[in-house]
Amino acid sequence: MSYTLPEFLAHAIALEHEAAERYLELADMMESYRNDEVSALFRDMVRFSQMHRDEIKARAGSIELPKLRSWQYRWSAPPEVGGEEAFDATLDAYQALKYARENEVRAMEYYSSVGQSSNDPEVKRLAAEFAAEETEHVEAIDKWLERTPRPSAPWASDPGPLPGEKKS
Repeated sequence: MSYTLPEFLAHAIALEHEAAERYLELADMMESYRNDEVSALFRDMVRFSQMHRDEIKARAGSIELPKLRSWQYRWSAPPEVGGEEAFDATLDAYQALKYARENEVRAMEYYSSVGQSSNDPEVKRLAAEFAAEETEHVEAIDKWLERTPRPSAPWASDPGPLPGEKKS
């Protein structure tokens, strides 16, 4: 089902709002563990999400956006909201970054799928632009993952290869 421009913008604003909330939670958690470097990254991501949300609102301008209720969104949970498994007392920086990456990938895939299925040229254009921004976020987190120590784990719970790394 294709989005109208107002529907798409309303969804995008909600997505960015939720992303900022998740990043704030991750930043606070990393700060409580005294991992100030990763906390600072997540606080930057809060600002990026808020800036993106504000840019989308500005683009909407005088367009009247629908006031969507939770059951009216075309997702069961916003793409940048992963499960609660990331918010436990044993979360380390590597796992927090993997969680954030998964959220960014879901957002990128969401925007890409909206653009591919849309009949509206402006929705297609904006969705492609937003997907590209999310791709940049994924790439930035990948760089952090490459330099962040992986937790030691038994084979059964190994977090898997880094992006671009081949599993042996």
